[in-house]
Amino acid sequence: MISGMKILVIGATGTVGRAVVSALEASHDVVKASRGGPVKADLEDPSSLDALFDDVPDLDAVVCCAASGPLVDLASAEDGEIAAGVQGKLLGQVALARRAARRLRDGGSITLTGGTFSTPLAGGSLGALINAGLEGFVRNAAAELPRGLRINLISPGWITETLESLGMDPAGGTPASEVARAYAEAVEGDAQGRTMHP
Repeated sequence: MISGMKILVIGATGTVGRAVVSALEASHDVVKASRGGPVKADLEDPSSLDALFDDVPDLDAVVCCAASGPLVDLASAEDGEIAAGVQGKLLGQVALARRAARRLRDGGSITLTGGTFSTPLAGGSLGALINAGLEGFVRNAAAELPRGLRINLISPGWITETLESLGMDPAGGTPASEVARAYAEAVEGDAQGRTMHP
């Protein structure tokens, strides 16, 4: 395991983000970023990402846990609603990866967040579109990245803590701490172009 890296975690205040920070900070220098924290990052605002990399230089890895997409009714959703969902989770992470590829140290690591549904989910068509797009992007980007950079995608299903907070049965979820181990493996290991399903 590589230790002592400088790692930026975006979405560090969310359920998964907090678990990822906890999994990494014992061995690494972790910089925590979120929309509302002192280190700001907003996937819907590419200029905020430029400022972020200016403010936090010399990074070895970037981990994005900030990606969430809405459930929308396919029949009644407006075009703008679909576009906004694609912009935040898909295009926002693509923008992040492109900037990270220019700014990370040689051999650095980019880890993005997708998702998966074990069965088709009412309102899940937009999420399925975004997640499939992310898988394709990561698979191809891995072959294009320069300087020994790596890129991977973590694609969890339901998170146990999220189900609990929604008043749903948590039995079908995966604990955030277990999901966080997949992020740590992506950062500290040698995986390239993979989609990991914790």
